[in-house]
Amino acid sequence: MEDRWFCDLEPSKRWPHYTRANAGEVLAPPASPLGQTFVWDNGTFLGWRDGYIRQGYFTEGEITDARTETGGFFGGFFYINLSNVRMQGVRNPAVTIEDLDLAFFGDHPDVPAYEEHPDDVNEDLTEGILAHVGWVMTLTEWPEIDEAKEKTSELRSDRPVLSSLSPEELVDRARFLQPFLIETYNTHCVAASSSGIAPGLLAAVSEAIGDSTIPMRCLTGLGDVDSAAPSYFLWDLSRRVKSSEELTAAFDEGIDGLLERLSSSDTEEAEEFLSSWSDFIFEFGCRGPNEYEIFSDTWETRPAIALALLDRIRLQSDDEDPAGRHKDIAESRISTISEVREKLAALGNEELAGTFEASLNAGNIMVFQERTKTNYIRVVNEIRVVFEELGKRAVLEGSLGDHKHIYMLKDDELETFVADRAAMRSTLETRYADYLELQDLEPPFFIKDGVVPPLSSYKRLGSAGVSEAESGDVLVGVAGSPGVVQGKARVILDPTEPGDLEPGEILIAPLTDPSWTTLFMAASAVVVNVGGQRSHAVVVSRELGLPCVASVTDATLRIPNGAQIEVNGTTGEVTLV
Repeated sequence: MEDRWFCDLEPSKRWPHYTRANAGEVLAPPASPLGQTFVWDNGTFLGWRDGYIRQGYFTEGEITDARTETGGFFGGFFYINLSNVRMQGVRNPAVTIEDLDLAFFGDHPDVPAYEEHPDDVNEDLTEGILAHVGWVMTLTEWPEIDEAKEKTSELRSDRPVLSSLSPEELVDRARFLQPFLIETYNTHCVAASSSGIAPGLLAAVSEAIGDSTIPMRCLTGLGDVDSAAPSYFLWDLSRRVKSSEELTAAFDEGIDGLLERLSSSDTEEAEEFLSSWSDFIFEFGCRGPNEYEIFSDTWETRPAIALALLDRIRLQSDDEDPAGRHKDIAESRISTISEVREKLAALGNEELAGTFEASLNAGNIMVFQERTKTNYIRVVNEIRVVFEELGKRAVLEGSLGDHKHIYMLKDDELETFVADRAAMRSTLETRYADYLELQDLEPPFFIKDGVVPPLSSYKRLGSAGVSEAESGDVLVGVAGSPGVVQGKARVILDPTEPGDLEPGEILIAPLTDPSWTTLFMAASAVVVNVGGQRSHAVVVSRELGLPCVASVTDATLRIPNGAQIEVNGTTGEVTLV
């Protein structure tokens, strides 16, 4: 393999720092060539650019190359552009660079220092940025994203029978869907970029009343988080399995062949389960591990992934109902809000009291962030199933040896491939072999000053020598979701292989995306290697009422599997008992 992946982009000279923070939640493995060029280069990055401009942070044309200056791909791995993210702290009087860095990185030791560029400060943008912040601080509803939810859901319900389409029509279908990536990522960019406003406002309130836990406690149990919805559905389905001898016996036999075994049964219980399962896949089948990457399977393209999660959840006792957990944490939030209001009234500071009320409205953006993401993911999956069909069709006719080789194409090669599908077989096989090698590499966490290390310098996954923590050691991360829990640590590196996760154990993960969410219900707390206050693990832990500590460096290596630990989500400490 060359020292540079053939799809790599050039780093920006104007915005030279990039980071894997949060990017790892979006695309943990390397991107496939088709995933990068079709979904990102010619779709997502354009919406990202538009979302930045919409919020007032940039002028038209300031982000000169939409593909590389909002994010980048180096060594095949996805990075967020840290330099232009920081413009929110430079150009927005309500946010500081320190606030942004804390939200993204926690206390990560290698964060590149901010160095001012002559064009960073632009006071002409201030009025527009403050208008956007004002909008966020009064936000209780966002009809635009609700309409997008209906529109993207219709893309699924109106999906044509893909097997009836010609290869040319399949490509046309994918190209029809491409503009929806731009539209949905525009709003997701707005939501994600704005999600730091509420914690920033609450930090000022907490400092005034002397309680640093206020931001976290006020942003817990918000409700209606879209990425948690599949978990509630699976919970209800798991109760049906748990209460049925037939369904329990079917699961006890193993996941392999489970749906086929139930399909051959003529009982009402099996029929009702399969009907509910079909509803689940239709509604939530777009979700899955690494769901931003079209190469990766989702619950629709590989149902066994979701069945494995259901197999873990069915073991939970009924009193672990996530709705009950959420009710408790939501009541705690209401109590905290009342407490803060009383303290602010005692201080007699009307301005600070107004800031607090504005922060509560601004907190809604965290819920909307999950909705905008879900809207976008629906579009990604509609594109994915098109290419799955095209790849499988090519295998049947002998043009490809493996249907996944279709993802080794670039966007601008699609029409050429369709015209002569056998001509590129050897090229795609070679690319696929190289792509598998990329998956064994560990990319640098930062790209600094536009200098991209050669692939030959990347470490192999798991090669870093990290010593295990011992009894009495305290690992410090970012306080994510309040509460204190003791239990057995269960280290899981892949949500598709939940292993022996037992009810009440503490989930230790590298990071999480929505495909992990159902595992949260089988856990009593969550600890992740990376992430800040706005990361998926934190948002969903707050929704489900689980203590969570993020940004515990090398947690999956330092915490022994099976060790007894205490997780304090209020202070951000993980102690080996």
